[in-house]
Amino acid sequence: MSHQNVWRKTTNIRLAILYLLPSIILFSVFLFYPMFKTVYLSFFLTDARGAAAVFVGLENYLYLLQSARFQKSMVSTSLFVLYTVPTSVIIGLFLALIANEKLRGIGFFRTIFSSTMGMSVAASAVIWLFLFHPTVGIINNFLGLFGIPAVGWLLDPTWALISIAITTIWMNLGFSFLIILGGLQNIDTHLYESANIDGAGYFYQLRRITVPMLSPTLFFIITITFINSFQSFGQVDILTRGGPAESTNLIVYSIYQDAFINYQFGTASAQAVILFLIVFVLTFLQFKFGERKVHYQ
Repeated sequence: MSHQNVWRKTTNIRLAILYLLPSIILFSVFLFYPMFKTVYLSFFLTDARGAAAVFVGLENYLYLLQSARFQKSMVSTSLFVLYTVPTSVIIGLFLALIANEKLRGIGFFRTIFSSTMGMSVAASAVIWLFLFHPTVGIINNFLGLFGIPAVGWLLDPTWALISIAITTIWMNLGFSFLIILGGLQNIDTHLYESANIDGAGYFYQLRRITVPMLSPTLFFIITITFINSFQSFGQVDILTRGGPAESTNLIVYSIYQDAFINYQFGTASAQAVILFLIVFVLTFLQFKFGERKVHYQ
């Protein structure tokens, strides 16, 4: 085959690569290079500038697995995910079901329910910082009306992680609500009309029609919320900085502390790799087993 024929037959391939080139460059600079660099540094002790100094192999990983601080961070992260993911999805579904009803003025409530999407993590965390204040916070003042003693929401290790979870649920609610509402509005109304004719009640329709037809949307929301929960950082940094007694030292904040406060980039990189593997494996299992229950139209 002549050189000209080869050149002509590969025209589409070269055009495709040309169109993809900007994305390839961006992904290479901001995703692939940092990822490979992180894996590389996880096998080294580093200096204060983050440069690899001494090759230690898997010692960073062994140190973390034996570290009580890292183990506590993993437990806190696991509890945090258990608190936030199911609650965010259930409340989002509940609000979406209400907002999907054809009622006068429901548009106002749809706007209110989805409003948290327009707020940054920093602004949301500052709002809850005032709400959780032990003396002037609205929550404790409200509890005081019923004679309930003030709670040290962000100061008590028992309540601090729950407080961070409440903040995160509120932050995620707008996104969950909006996506689920869109899924509800895409369900064929003829299914409900047929069910009404057959005399099916609301909760029977919810169980037999709404949830099965909404399962792709719920699967998407659960997956995204699950991954985002593992990556939570901003609200922890503003509200508790990992305290008290490291009760809210989630793994991403632990990575930040090791890398940019203690300048231990090797162990920070090892934690990042472990976090990636955990999220990858759990997401894979979710797609492997959870997607079987998804009903695609």
